[in-house]
Amino acid sequence: MLTATTFVEAADRPLLLLGPSVGTSVEALWARCAGRLYGRYHVVGWDLPGQGRSAPATGPFTVADLAAEVLALAERIRPGEAFGYAGDSLGGAVGLQLLLDAPERVTGAVLLCTGARIGTAQMWHDRANLVRAEGIGAVVDGSRDRWFAPGFAGRQPEIAEVLLDALRGTHPESYARSCEALAEFDVRDRLAEIAAPVLAVAGAHDKPTPPDSLQAIADGVLHGRLVVLDGVAHLAPAENPEVVAFLLDQHFDEVRAAGIAVRREVLGPAHVDRATAGTTAFTRDFQDLITRYAWNEIWTRPGLERRDRSLITLTALIALGHDEELAMHVRAARTNGLSDDEIKELILQTAIYCGVPAANTAFRIAQRVLSDPATEAAATPATGTTAVEEPK
Repeated sequence: MLTATTFVEAADRPLLLLGPSVGTSVEALWARCAGRLYGRYHVVGWDLPGQGRSAPATGPFTVADLAAEVLALAERIRPGEAFGYAGDSLGGAVGLQLLLDAPERVTGAVLLCTGARIGTAQMWHDRANLVRAEGIGAVVDGSRDRWFAPGFAGRQPEIAEVLLDALRGTHPESYARSCEALAEFDVRDRLAEIAAPVLAVAGAHDKPTPPDSLQAIADGVLHGRLVVLDGVAHLAPAENPEVVAFLLDQHFDEVRAAGIAVRREVLGPAHVDRATAGTTAFTRDFQDLITRYAWNEIWTRPGLERRDRSLITLTALIALGHDEELAMHVRAARTNGLSDDEIKELILQTAIYCGVPAANTAFRIAQRVLSDPATEAAATPATGTTAVEEPK
């Protein structure tokens, strides 16, 4: 039986389960992230056999066996209720298995630094044999290299050492059997069966599960989305807990999920996902404010159509000289149904009421966007020098 750790006690809130990576404890990996969640959830993590607080494995197990244990844990906590799930590495593989084996129980999943197939069977068998022959210490240095982005362990040694201590305390045979479970895991040909919304989160520096691995999940499931985090390797919840918490809130909290959906529809998925990936601890609160209020409260109100809101927004940006956001909202206006001629007429109108210099700049920016919107969108930075440059 897997041992659980409760991070947020809230009997009246939806259940959110968190899963660990091989050789870590859920406490070491997820505690700082769980404490930064804004949304309302009952948050519980679980530990792998012989890792963290769970008892050693009594025999071989598969990823499907782990998924069944997690489902049993959810049943003990909330009988019959659906739950959200987030997991890193092997914990993410368990999430994929849950989505396949119990689709009616999982409302959605955030899968971090993982894959539908991770590495090769031979690699995992070799690592299992190494630990059995030489003990868990034989994989500590390699894990330090795989787990953390360059320079992280030096900048935040207290976090890195807590995770490496969890590895040093792992039961060697249980670690080996975790490796063997991953050796047999491969659901690449079943991703299209997954209908629940999936957010795939990759670390730009991740060696075991590089961004392509997460892209394959996002592309393979029916409703997938990818975010790649700079400065992160294989343990995203520990390396960047602030932004991972932000991503979980976007995915699981109803208000924030609705806001981010509208934001992506209006501004385009690529732009919003780049802006999200560029969120920092300093800008997170502002990004969250915009997601909840601008995009969930204002842009969804029934009093005006989206095309009308685009007309108003363009006028306000021209009048106030917010040229850094004008290109983005010219693209959005097209998405919302405005023609090039209508955008031209709006700018002509602003020449009278906002001033010719403002309209002249607006024409220059709009002409650039409308003549080649794809190139202009790719050239627009996801984040700028201030917290307000691109989030709207």
